[in-house]
Amino acid sequence: MTRLDAEVEDAPLAHDGAPGPVLELLDAREVPLGGVRGITVHRTLPQRALPMVGAWCFLDRFDHDSAVMRVLPHPHIGLQTVTWPIDGEIRHRDSVGSDVLVAPGQLNMMTAGYGISHSEFSMPEIPAEMHGLQLWTALPAADAHVAPFFEQHTDLPVHRTSGLAVTVMLGSVADTTSPATIFSPLVGADAVLEAGAHATIPLDPGFEHAVLVIRGSLTVAGTALESGPLLYLGTGRDDLEVASDTGARFVLLGGEPFDDDLVMWWNFVGRSHDEIVEAREEWEGASDRFGTVSGHGDARIPAPPLPTVRLTPRRRRRG
Repeated sequence: MTRLDAEVEDAPLAHDGAPGPVLELLDAREVPLGGVRGITVHRTLPQRALPMVGAWCFLDRFDHDSAVMRVLPHPHIGLQTVTWPIDGEIRHRDSVGSDVLVAPGQLNMMTAGYGISHSEFSMPEIPAEMHGLQLWTALPAADAHVAPFFEQHTDLPVHRTSGLAVTVMLGSVADTTSPATIFSPLVGADAVLEAGAHATIPLDPGFEHAVLVIRGSLTVAGTALESGPLLYLGTGRDDLEVASDTGARFVLLGGEPFDDDLVMWWNFVGRSHDEIVEAREEWEGASDRFGTVSGHGDARIPAPPLPTVRLTPRRRRRG
């Protein structure tokens, strides 16, 4: 998906940045997606209180009972996009020749690397129920300019314990590992907890983690959590206790704290102002760097104007 806000902000952690467990609740904000005929999404990453969770640098939730998604071709660099529909199907087309439908329970992942462009349309193109997540992971510096590629996984592994089923999108939960390609240690999982159940999810204590409830109510590490905000858990946890009286569906994100200072603007993740400027100029100039997405003619999303100040990295305050 594309960002239309392209905001620039300093982004220190709300706590002191020292390692260890925390419980920090972060509200989502509404953001328009896809222009006049687009939809509104709820964004919990990035924001001032928390720019990243591991390599996860972007998290949008779309939650509509009747809507149409029409996101025209737009570019990306330096990241992976992770598309996770919950209700409704999405058609993905990109400049490396992909043209696929992704359905609930299936994973679309696109590695932008040096540069790629893509479009996303809900199917069929009429108002319908549409719920899901769009996430980005930042590529580490050594892999930021890899050749772009796309992968789809339609049969993901599930970690099961009594009353709990955890679909592993990326990385591993216990001994259950996703086949999706990752470039830094991280985890992304979609979990369903039965009503009245109590369960323990094993975690890597070297990761920082966060939880987003999709449906229902959940108690996480003794903290009541409703659908909407993101609960940041910090590092140093060997496991996570979850419980629900009503039943709940939630997403667990985590990864090793990402030390690179990133410049994030619009759909680009880079390391410097000049890198972002160059990518924008090449997109606006229709260079070969981003290729073309078939089926749209000349239609595309133009880049917003750059700010009048130099873009600076989103630095995390460290203890």
